[in-house]
Amino acid sequence: MNILIRKMERGDAEAVVDMMKKFFNSSATITNGSEKIFAANVENCLDDSICAEGFVFVDGEKIVGYAITAKSYSTEFGGECIWLEDIFIAEEYRGRGLGSKFIRRVKELYPEKILRLEAEADDARLLNFYKRFGFKELPYLELVCERA
Repeated sequence: MNILIRKMERGDAEAVVDMMKKFFNSSATITNGSEKIFAANVENCLDDSICAEGFVFVDGEKIVGYAITAKSYSTEFGGECIWLEDIFIAEEYRGRGLGSKFIRRVKELYPEKILRLEAEADDARLLNFYKRFGFKELPYLELVCERA
């Protein structure tokens, strides 16, 4: 299997939005998102945002997954962070090492950065997967105040 992971391009937008709809309707997120949110996510990835970076997983000409990273700073850890915001892989491509390949790619791109992510606390399989890459659970609840 020779799946390419590359930066998101404008021609990928429709396929990525279709995958976002599936991702946001899964147990991996607590909201269903919206067309406005999906469009904003893609546009930020395509417009050289200083915060968001989009990737697609491509098998030949077919996009089989996408991921978005976001940049931030942590005073708790004293350094810049890369958040693994979304990682979505089409069901028929899961279990083939694409998630591992993506995390290794992010570690190569940002070797000095702290990697962070949110995960469903009840998904033991996924938590064990992330722990193999050195992720540790933090013992506190994250809160959000959405913009108006």
